[in-house]
Amino acid sequence: MKQKKSFGEIVNVIVHKQIFIPLAALFILVVFNFIADLIVNDGTSFFEITYGMSKDGYHVLSGNLITVIDNASELVLLAIGMTLVTAASGGQDISVGAVIAIAGSVILRIVCGDGSDANTLQAPIILAFFAACIVAMLFGAFNGMLVAYFKIQPMVATLILFTAGRSIAAWINNNELPVMNAPSFGYFGKFIPGIAVPTPVLIAIAGMILIGLVLKFTNLGLYAQSVGINPNSSRLNGINPEVIKLITYVILGFFVAIAGLIKVSRVQSINYSVIAKDIEMDAILAVALGGNPLGGGKFNIWASILGAYVIQMLTTTLFRYNVDATALPAYKAVVVVVLVVLSAPVVRERLNRLFASLKSKNEGKEAA
Repeated sequence: MKQKKSFGEIVNVIVHKQIFIPLAALFILVVFNFIADLIVNDGTSFFEITYGMSKDGYHVLSGNLITVIDNASELVLLAIGMTLVTAASGGQDISVGAVIAIAGSVILRIVCGDGSDANTLQAPIILAFFAACIVAMLFGAFNGMLVAYFKIQPMVATLILFTAGRSIAAWINNNELPVMNAPSFGYFGKFIPGIAVPTPVLIAIAGMILIGLVLKFTNLGLYAQSVGINPNSSRLNGINPEVIKLITYVILGFFVAIAGLIKVSRVQSINYSVIAKDIEMDAILAVALGGNPLGGGKFNIWASILGAYVIQMLTTTLFRYNVDATALPAYKAVVVVVLVVLSAPVVRERLNRLFASLKSKNEGKEAA
């Protein structure tokens, strides 16, 4: 007969699940907004979703929850790639914001042609996106080569593009700020006529499905974990650590290109110094919030995705209560501190002792 687990054992199992941290953070934010709705009682609710006409004349869904899943789309895509890079290389790519600027600049350069302000597409959007993918993946390969073959620490290797990337993006369009006024160009960052859900949400879902299929039908996830845990043992087992690291950076480059398309489509233009500013920090935080070790090895990509939505929900919550944008990094810093403390070995050891103590007490009660 299967023995019934005690409450302490159930809690212990739940807490030790990797996805527990982002779920707990999401639960705290939901409870906070629910209580705030009751206290403020201004006739609106954080969880209210409406169906109405947008400023572009489309019937669309709107509300804070729609804003969360919409604005988190780029971060979700980056979190997917950043998780793989972190797992395989034991470090993070801090150049993703700059490469988004490059990818977006390439897209606008192609669709706008020689002019900086165009009302019609000068080239198919799919062609521009394909070019952006190639460019972003090449830059990903550049970062990957520095890390894998030249053994440069990931943050140092990617610091090159972090520093120079936005200048490269500006150079691609001769320091001009191109504008694409064709309505169809905005479909990727806003809404497709007849579809009430924001297009970036659908793109993010497609990205999740794609990586899910890759991890299910290939050994990439297993190899990335193996290389991150012990590259020497991986080599002895027939895995080439350098190639695996390079592949993860190229995959990140692909997702960066998708994020770049969404970013420039949202505003149908680009500002090189502002686009995707500090998004690399949010991507790293999403990986950490997902409970993934930043030193590489075992990972849970779905926990990182959930972490990205938690970060955006925190941002949307703070904006709802008129917190200044310049103060957002301070609140995110608090989240980082909590994560670092919870992941510290001494804290985990004490938590394990606490759960062991609860377990022994429950066993004592049952025996009595």
